[in-house]
Amino acid sequence: MIKWLGWFSLAGFSGLGIWIFGYTPIESSQGFSQKIMYLHVPVIMMAYLASFLVVLGSVGYLWKREMMFDRLAKSSAELAMLFFAMALVSGSIWGKPTWGTYWTWDARLTTTLLAFLIYVGYVTLRSFAHPGEKQARLAAVIGIIAFLDIPLIHVSVQWWRTLHQPTTLLKTVGGEAKPAADPVLLYPLFASFLLMAVFFAYLLLLRLRVEAGEEELAEQLARQ
Repeated sequence: MIKWLGWFSLAGFSGLGIWIFGYTPIESSQGFSQKIMYLHVPVIMMAYLASFLVVLGSVGYLWKREMMFDRLAKSSAELAMLFFAMALVSGSIWGKPTWGTYWTWDARLTTTLLAFLIYVGYVTLRSFAHPGEKQARLAAVIGIIAFLDIPLIHVSVQWWRTLHQPTTLLKTVGGEAKPAADPVLLYPLFASFLLMAVFFAYLLLLRLRVEAGEEELAEQLARQ
C-alpha cells in the first residue's frame, strides 16, 4: 500500500503541475506568483494535521503508556517540522513579489516560525536524549504544548494587524460558506489538498514502518 501511495502522489503531482501551469488563469492582482498558493496552502494544512497527530499520540501515550502512540507522535512531529519548513519557504517566496520582502515579523509568520522551532526542539530531543520512558514522557508534554500554537497561527490575522489576508476558503456570509475565490482557482486548490494528503499519508506510513523496524532491531540487540 505504501508503494502505491508513493506512485499515486508522483503521478498526481505531475498531472496537477500541468493543470496549474498550463490551464489555470493568471490571477489579476498577484500575477504568476499566485500559483505558489497551490503548494503553500496545502502544506500548511498538512502541518496542522501533523500537529494534531502529535498531540493525539502524546495524549495517548501519557494515558495508555503504549509505544504505538509514542511512535505516532514521534513520526508526526518529524512531518510537522518538514511541512512547517515548506510553508515558511514557500510563503517567503510568495511574499517577495507580493509584499516586496521575503520576510517580515508579521504575526502569522512569527507564530508559524515559533511552531517550526518547537518541532525542531522536539525532534532534537528525540534524536539525542537517551531513549526510554522518561524521554517519551517529556516529548509528549512538548508535543501537547506545541499544539497550543496552532489556533494562535489561525486567528493571528484577526487578532493583530498583519500582511496576511483574512481567510478565503473558510469565509462565511450569513452562516453559509462563501469562499472568496473563483471556482477556476478553487478546483485545482482542492485537488492540491487531496494529493498533499495522499503524500502526507505516504510519508507517515513510511516513517511509522521505519520506526517500528528500528524499535524491533533495538530489542533484538538488547537481548544479545
